[in-house]
Amino acid sequence: EAAVKNTPLFLRYLTEQMHERVPSSLILWYDSVIENGELTWQNELNQCNRVFFDACDGFFTNYNWTEENLEWMKDYSGVRGRQADVYIGVDVFARGKVVGGMLETNKALDIIRKHNFSVAIFAPGWVYEVHNKSEFRTNQDKFWALLSDYLYIHQLASRLPFISSFCQGFGKAVYWKGQHETKKSWFNLTAQEIQPLYYHMDLEDHGQVKSSGCPEDAWNGGCSLLLHGLIPATLNTPVCAKIFSLHVPLDSKIMVSVVYKASAGITISLQLKTTDSSHCSHTDVHEVTLTSMSPKILGNGPLLVSQISELCGNTNPHGWTVRCSQLELHGCVLREVCVLIHRDGGSQDTSFSCRLGEIMVLDVDTLQLPVDPVRGLCVDDVVWLCGVGTSPESTSPCLRLCATLRWDYPVESVRHFRVYWRRLRGPDPRIPPGKLELLARAYSNQFRVTELVVPEPPMELELVVEPVISNGFPVPESHWGRRRLSYAEGSEK
Repeated sequence: EAAVKNTPLFLRYLTEQMHERVPSSLILWYDSVIENGELTWQNELNQCNRVFFDACDGFFTNYNWTEENLEWMKDYSGVRGRQADVYIGVDVFARGKVVGGMLETNKALDIIRKHNFSVAIFAPGWVYEVHNKSEFRTNQDKFWALLSDYLYIHQLASRLPFISSFCQGFGKAVYWKGQHETKKSWFNLTAQEIQPLYYHMDLEDHGQVKSSGCPEDAWNGGCSLLLHGLIPATLNTPVCAKIFSLHVPLDSKIMVSVVYKASAGITISLQLKTTDSSHCSHTDVHEVTLTSMSPKILGNGPLLVSQISELCGNTNPHGWTVRCSQLELHGCVLREVCVLIHRDGGSQDTSFSCRLGEIMVLDVDTLQLPVDPVRGLCVDDVVWLCGVGTSPESTSPCLRLCATLRWDYPVESVRHFRVYWRRLRGPDPRIPPGKLELLARAYSNQFRVTELVVPEPPMELELVVEPVISNGFPVPESHWGRRRLSYAEGSEK
């Protein structure tokens, strides 16, 4: 009894502290314990649990509600003015007596939205856990497509540069500029980039456009964005596939880059929609037509010319098409990025696919800013594993190195870091140093080297950290982080 009386005070304190330290955070109370301390699920917000709702940001109901619960809550005085703070719980597994669930979860959302409440979708992992895992992406798209009409799209607020290669944080391989960097399945949600809109759009005469993440080929990361469908012969205007809904201020010289692969019979172009910043609260938009590259607007500095050539010089690398354009805007806000799909003609309906690899919107003035070097690379927590396992080249027991690398670098300016190692010298001076070998990518300023097979002592090796900056321009090797590690039998330094 004493604990439950203190709980609202604790909730209020926790909420205030979280708002101060993490401004976007929310503290929600789950419908479980009531004000006398008993564990009694109510499946609604009422007088028994209102004291907790009043002390925090919101209330998450249990899952066994009925529409009558929602109708009652709509008129309950404790909810007044805070309907959006009541999250109606929906168990996707449909355990117990519930509305909807599984591939009928949309039925629950339909009722919840009708009464203007928020929703808490619990355990959407059902899509992966219950079904054939090889069909996960298809089932995932099917599940969320059922709910898309009930889910609001929140515009992404960002400043330039705006960059995404659509990586979802996992894949069958890691790609860099259209080529394999590693060829094995991986999972690291820290690698996830800004996600596009995924949807199914119907066109006239049975036409359609679908968007989905696809790991079979990519420009950067683990997957690309696949647009595919059917454009009817009766449709004479381009199909506009909206990729992003944004709020990105534009007040400078802008360079736009798009990387894609398109099937025969269609032509691809990019469309940006902006609003004047003084009318951002209004819906009036105008389209910005991108023009071809112009040295005049980009400037003539040798460094900038080199960087632009690196980004846009090869227009068809590894089967991908790279298109760069420029424009100059002042006092505008980028609101939408769309891909326009033009049917090339003919009397037949056109089946198409377009794989988007990357979209970048860059401030030209920032392209000439100096690049930071990696500083303070250190090696800690070194562990040697002797005689454990064998290497691919030998059946003899081998030596393995475990160590933690730490360094200083402004992470807001990088996509990731590449971590390498190489053999520098051993007991035989006639053997030249080895080449850099990629260990993995790191997505923060530290990385754990785990069981790296290294040559037997005495030996000196080098650990190297390369920053990969957001715009993809190469960082000079003189700015990479390097640390040598020498070791001998029975010693470590």
